[in-house]
Amino acid sequence: MADDPTGTPTPADPPTESKDVSDDFVSRGHTSPSGLKYTTTTGRLVLRREETKDGRADGFRPKAEIFLAAYTKDDGEPGRPVTFAFNGGPGSSSVWLHLGLLGPRLVDAGDVGAMTPAPFGLADNPDSLLETSDLVMIDPVNTGFSRVVDGEKTDEFHAFIEDRDLVAEVIRLWTTRNNRWLSPKYLVGESYGTLRAVAVAGRLFDAYGMAVNGLGLISTVLNMSTLRFFPGSDLPYALHLPTYAAIAHFHGRHGGRDLGEVVRDAEQFAAADFGYALTQGNRLTQAEYDDAVARLSAITSLDEGFIRRTNLRWDYSEFAAELLRGEGLAVGRIDGRFTAPPENLQSSDSWDDPSMRAITGPFAAAMNHYVRAELGYENDLPYEILTARVQPWSYRTFEGAPVDVSNVLERLLIHNPGLRVHVDYGYYDGATPHFATEYVWAHMSLSDQAKARFSHHFHEAGHMMYLNPEVRRTQLAALRDFVTNGPSTDD
Repeated sequence: MADDPTGTPTPADPPTESKDVSDDFVSRGHTSPSGLKYTTTTGRLVLRREETKDGRADGFRPKAEIFLAAYTKDDGEPGRPVTFAFNGGPGSSSVWLHLGLLGPRLVDAGDVGAMTPAPFGLADNPDSLLETSDLVMIDPVNTGFSRVVDGEKTDEFHAFIEDRDLVAEVIRLWTTRNNRWLSPKYLVGESYGTLRAVAVAGRLFDAYGMAVNGLGLISTVLNMSTLRFFPGSDLPYALHLPTYAAIAHFHGRHGGRDLGEVVRDAEQFAAADFGYALTQGNRLTQAEYDDAVARLSAITSLDEGFIRRTNLRWDYSEFAAELLRGEGLAVGRIDGRFTAPPENLQSSDSWDDPSMRAITGPFAAAMNHYVRAELGYENDLPYEILTARVQPWSYRTFEGAPVDVSNVLERLLIHNPGLRVHVDYGYYDGATPHFATEYVWAHMSLSDQAKARFSHHFHEAGHMMYLNPEVRRTQLAALRDFVTNGPSTDD
């Protein structure tokens, strides 16, 4: 109850409901450098949900406005593929794949050792996936310009299941409205976006009967127990070792040795002797322990004293701080090629990532210009490039079990015999190490026929491997082939 000025009680105002909202798309025509004519449709798609109250229908209520940038070829031929893409985080917009790899325009960011200075810029992408597939770039809730509608809970979609279902509904709705149910459909995700892609593909198949043709997994994580360092779990220490070796090689710690040889040696040690040493704990003899220390030092170039102090176990943040400590530098996590002086040289670890510091500015400037000046979409909200506003992220679905969707992919490969999988790995990726992803494949129940539907591509690059122009061209050539001709495998 509320009181009026005379003290007479008056009824409280009724609770407000979500106001009705509508899509706010804008379309523009463009021509690519190759002469391909296409239309961009940019804006926020309103997602609604059927609700019930006391067993009665309570309306089709708006819940969220999801920012999309769709690219469709004008007068496209029947059966032209469409690719839905998103990044990960959780908390990342799709700007990295959008302006770093797939779209017709690229951020002019430069690469390690030759970064473009502010105010940065944009350039044409002659290798864009748009040349062979229409594109729909998706920003999940609270990334980019995506938000819940007024009156709804801001954290409702900050969870594995809710995020999965929301992205699947975006894809279903766009496909339906644009009459694309008979088009080949591909999902491309990066980082957590790979876990999301597999989960969304499962949701589309189970809830709507929509079978996707392919999954493009860039910097993959499907089982988070392979990456997360915590007491009692030795697996991530072994699976990161080949990445440590590759990054040490990039920074000149392995003389004139070939990168492939260095990585193979690290993989063999990680899979056999190091794995054994970790499982033995204090049952190792002194000779075995000393041998493990010496071999780890040779593989990573880390000081033996550091390896002993950590008892053979260190996480990536400690490696980032330690590798070039003598030179007054820390190395990047997203991309171990990048370095910068740490804020505190005495710190035992480094989560201040020099690679993210280097690339966020160019991507932010490019997107904020591009969306308004070239796509024609206006919005006063800040475009959330990579945000912590989605934290804490809920994995309650797994109830204490590892966050793992590899079983979903196993099931999809059985029930959808046309599904193909393209995987991109970066040797210098400290966030999703390649050997951890390979471990997941090795522990999935896959028939020979299913294995033949995978294509694996390894790059001398980091998590966002497309920062390297040569790698980007190679990567896009393989992706274009993937959505048109089927899988191929790089050696």
